[in-house]
Amino acid sequence: MSTPRSGMSGGLPQGLYAITDSQLLPDDHSLLAACEQALAAGVVLLQYRDKSADAARRWREATALAALCERFGVTLIVNDDLALAERLQQRWGGRVGLHLGQQDTPLALARQRLGGAAIIGATCHASLTLAAQAADAGASYLAFGRFFASRTKPEAPPAPLAVLGEAARFGLPRVAIGGIEAATIATARDAGAELLAVVNAIFASPDIAAAVRALDTRLTPISEFRNR
Repeated sequence: MSTPRSGMSGGLPQGLYAITDSQLLPDDHSLLAACEQALAAGVVLLQYRDKSADAARRWREATALAALCERFGVTLIVNDDLALAERLQQRWGGRVGLHLGQQDTPLALARQRLGGAAIIGATCHASLTLAAQAADAGASYLAFGRFFASRTKPEAPPAPLAVLGEAARFGLPRVAIGGIEAATIATARDAGAELLAVVNAIFASPDIAAAVRALDTRLTPISEFRNR
């Protein structure tokens, strides 16, 4: 099992937050192989994101990923599926969390059903109002973006980097998402993000482990993170 090379913020690790993509990783083999490489190289959170209606596949892949994450001591975050997160929690407990968008399950309900210890993140786009609502409802982290041109969601509205610093008022870890890659990751970190969410810059790479290490080298030691 690898040891994350990052520190903690609000009980969460700081560093690279990898998010899967069913277009880049279209089957069980590619998904698990890619995630194992990313975890071994040092990502500190892994989100399983699959918007398909294939419930059997989602359960099969999520259980395999939960077991894989357990090996590396990393929490698996399920995207927008409270029922799936609850089922996984029955076996893996606090090693399973949930990420919710603005159109998903109410965060307060998710917190009630998953318990106080579960990691539950919230999409806040560029809105401090949404961030305040999420914080009040029990969010574990606040995700903002997109900050740069995104291959995953090119249509997403842009967010100013300043929102990361302004969101420090909530006392929760901040996630930067949208166009995070080698050329932009340090900029997002310096603006205040404790977690850097990455899709294409990891999972579209021909060498996933090397991509993770290259991104990691652009993050200073945790003692030098600026907490604005």
